[in-house]
Amino acid sequence: MRSFSNLWFWIALAVMWSSTSHWVLGVPWDMAQRARKEENGQGVIDFEDLVRIYTNRILYIADTSGLLLAGFICFILTVLVLLGFVYGQEFAQAVFLLGFPLSIVALMSVATARRIQDESLRGEALYKRLYRHRMLTQFVGIASIFVTAMWGMLQNMSVGVLGG
Repeated sequence: MRSFSNLWFWIALAVMWSSTSHWVLGVPWDMAQRARKEENGQGVIDFEDLVRIYTNRILYIADTSGLLLAGFICFILTVLVLLGFVYGQEFAQAVFLLGFPLSIVALMSVATARRIQDESLRGEALYKRLYRHRMLTQFVGIASIFVTAMWGMLQNMSVGVLGG
């Protein structure tokens, strides 16, 4: 179960962060950019409707089962930390390094969705809020990739590429 020396792990990490920064609150970023350039028209209406649909969905999930979901995610992350960093299971370390930053992005998404709904953002203000969320998501992604790469190199150098 060597993860950090496996090419598929690094491909999965890159695809995960690429997808996470492209789909801002579930809305494709190219749609946001197209709506901003259009200013008025069907693209803006579609963009605002899609943001409304996804923010309502995120907030519904957070309001109805958020506490249970948070408890379950904390349990899973704690198990991964114990298995990975206390008992030395590399696969658990890799899954934790994928999952923990995504949980931070999920919390940021709930906060952003709540703010969009509370302030009834539309037009340029909505675009700016999503842009800020996307930048923070990319920052978390960059930090996550850096930490994962450093930890992976440390694991590969200390154990050796052939596991010996």
